[in-house]
Amino acid sequence: MADYGQELIVLLAIVVLFIAVTAVNPRFISANNLTSIFSGNAYIAVAAIGMAMVIITGNIDVSIGALIGVLATISGTLAVAGYPIWVAWFFPVLVGMAINGLIGILVAYFRIPSIVVTLGALSILRGGLISVTGGTWISDLPPAFLIAQQKWLGLPVPLVAMIVLTVLAALWMRYSAFGRSLYAVGGNPEAAVATGIPIERRIVAVFILNGFFAGLATILFATQLQVIQSTVPPNLELTIIMAAVIGGVSILGGSGTVIGSTLAAILFATIGSALIFVNVSAYWLRAVIGLLILATVLADMLRRRRTV
Repeated sequence: MADYGQELIVLLAIVVLFIAVTAVNPRFISANNLTSIFSGNAYIAVAAIGMAMVIITGNIDVSIGALIGVLATISGTLAVAGYPIWVAWFFPVLVGMAINGLIGILVAYFRIPSIVVTLGALSILRGGLISVTGGTWISDLPPAFLIAQQKWLGLPVPLVAMIVLTVLAALWMRYSAFGRSLYAVGGNPEAAVATGIPIERRIVAVFILNGFFAGLATILFATQLQVIQSTVPPNLELTIIMAAVIGGVSILGGSGTVIGSTLAAILFATIGSALIFVNVSAYWLRAVIGLLILATVLADMLRRRRTV
């Protein structure tokens, strides 16, 4: 219970929200709306897995939204150009890993703060995408490319991917030596060095993993509609970062879980849908999430003071 306190709070908030909104508008739990809540934002939950790992090491990546926009454009362009579908799906994953690997090298070996490196990457990726594509839409996507519209075992592919990836990542972070070392890197770098953990290599590796999950999130994002807009989704990077933080990952590093980040992504989708069903402007979603992140960071700071 102590290890998953924040995650349980987020889960309880989701349950309470479902009960309250359903009492006001029973259509809230219709099959279509549940699919929208749990599948429509699955790509955010998947991207937040990698972001949670990065923040646990005491770093951050504010370029992930721009990266997903670029990778989605690459994926759609390959699909329309007639390349094999598997190339259109997995080549962007490799590109995401390569770009984030370079970011990791700059952070780890050149000692440039991650916020500075990723802000630079954000500008490069966003500006380059608009310059190359002009913001045009990619259409005529092959039906086989649209994997997010398909089902596995009767369940939407995004939902299955979100659950499987979250469970595997959570087990890996908790029980593998590599996963546990990430907490040491973010929580106490000096102790990590003393125990022989190669901090630089861990930081590069975690950024590569972040690129991997961003690539997987891109596949779910780019294949959920019939077209792809060649622009950066607005505020996507902030949503992904907030999912990790509100889910219990300490913004200072060293603690948190990917389970919490996934639950927070579901909470965001639930709040957004709930506002619509109770006839409240969806613009309040940002205000609500802002209050949640302030409360979460404040609680984390108070907790750290008590443990000092």
